[in-house]
Amino acid sequence: MPQKVVVIYSGGMDSYTVLHKAIADGHEVYALSFNYGQRHVKELECAAQVCRELGIDHKVVDISAINQLLAGSSLTDNIEVPEGHYEAENMKSTIVPNRNMILISLAVGYADSIKAKAVYYGAHSGDHFIYPDCRPEFVEKMNAVCQIANYDPIDIVSPYLHESKIEILRDGLAMGLDYSKTWTCYNGRELACGKCGACRERLEAFALNKAKDPLPYE
Repeated sequence: MPQKVVVIYSGGMDSYTVLHKAIADGHEVYALSFNYGQRHVKELECAAQVCRELGIDHKVVDISAINQLLAGSSLTDNIEVPEGHYEAENMKSTIVPNRNMILISLAVGYADSIKAKAVYYGAHSGDHFIYPDCRPEFVEKMNAVCQIANYDPIDIVSPYLHESKIEILRDGLAMGLDYSKTWTCYNGRELACGKCGACRERLEAFALNKAKDPLPYE
């Protein structure tokens, strides 16, 4: 049934696909993005542009002050972003402690305030080994908590939880989505580096879908 939903929208290719999936399902979408001090803040510019084009209500919330508490991630600290394949040992430095629990909690509060029925976010199977807050058991527990955290239950929805980035991209391409409107690279430079784990995973997804990535690379 079509309903009012909040989509946690980073501006990356996964959340971009989730956003359009929610729209395609007929939902009334409210996009929510967070500035948590990430060095790849360019993704927020992509998110804002997409929402302007779609005419979607979009909020960008600055929570960068939390980095006084959450140290040790190469996405927010002065730590070099790892290059090479997207795998657990190589990508552990990109973990921001408790990030998704914090973002989902804020999104659920927003959803409750606007009487939305669900919060969507883009966890997928390729992240399970690296990020504990993208695993099915995390989503299940968060969903259980969010059924009772407010007077009205809020569903936590991850439509690609058991699918890979390759499958997410395949679905997005079938919807005719333009991935030049997304940003993936973990480095905060003008062009995507093509070397960090996030870029490598993105490029692999395009290659395996026999498609060309529209983003320019260094």
